[in-house]
Amino acid sequence: MLKALVLAIFIGLLCVSGFYALERYVNDIALDVHGLQHVNAGKSALHLCRQWQEEKKLTKTQCLAFKLYLKRHPHLAKVQQGVYQIDGQKTLLDVLSLYRTGKEAQFALTFIEGETVAQSVARLLQAPYLTQDVKTAADVLALMSWPSEWGAAPTHAEGLLYPDTYYYTANSLASSLVKRSQNTLINEIAKAWEARLVEPAIKTPYHLLVLASVIEKESSYPPEKTTVASVFVNRLRKNMRLQTDPTVIYGIENFNGNITRADLNNPHPYNTYRHHGLPPSPISLVSKASLAASSQPAQTSFYYFVSKGDGTHQFSTTLKEHNAAVNKYILGVR
Repeated sequence: MLKALVLAIFIGLLCVSGFYALERYVNDIALDVHGLQHVNAGKSALHLCRQWQEEKKLTKTQCLAFKLYLKRHPHLAKVQQGVYQIDGQKTLLDVLSLYRTGKEAQFALTFIEGETVAQSVARLLQAPYLTQDVKTAADVLALMSWPSEWGAAPTHAEGLLYPDTYYYTANSLASSLVKRSQNTLINEIAKAWEARLVEPAIKTPYHLLVLASVIEKESSYPPEKTTVASVFVNRLRKNMRLQTDPTVIYGIENFNGNITRADLNNPHPYNTYRHHGLPPSPISLVSKASLAASSQPAQTSFYYFVSKGDGTHQFSTTLKEHNAAVNKYILGVR
């Protein structure tokens, strides 16, 4: 009886020792996988182990040991499908632990202030691992949910995205990013509209967006934006034409980079040298700073401005002052 008990204890110790040895062995299995890794639906940890064995990343002995390991830890057998980013040195258990969490790799798409919706859509179509269900500006317009209390919904897609960086996982819908961007835009317009100064020249939130887009294209220097806004608001109050080059450029197909007198005389609807008031739609995506400037323009007596060539502008109250500034900064006449 005593001998049998001793033998049983000895066998038990061997089993325990073997279990611990197996645990240590599996814990130390290194796995050389890097970068983006795809886990397809229906895969298990053991399936993946066999796949890595076929790819010569693991040995048959290692996969057999892992199979025995799963007998003791069956809850570790499940993984979630997705695309994962693997960085640095990892063990087999490290990689499978990530696959169980479902924390997929994050990809980024950036819409940029000042670009057109067409440019944004082109950027969208180039985004990796994105299911492309938005292919035109018309698709962007169709997704917009314009608040009914703001009046008629826009009929043009321009400006209906908010410039920012949006993160997504593989196989996300492009339309989901567009909707997130549009929801952010609506929130930013709402905040700017709520904070606006009493301004009869800007009658609707859409007008606010249109003016912000003109400011966006005229000035990339944030401290100046409210002053630029004041010039346009002052002109609107006086029923003066805005006479801003970016609106002319927007309406010219295949613009070559040089505005001519013929361009300024072109009667297209965006030409604010020919038509009074705001252009019929935004001309670009707008930043928060430009929305704020259109909402709360500076209080000035300026009606004119001209580029100094360094990213800033010279502002003038009278046409005589403006002509002198043009001579100095554009024509080089002192």
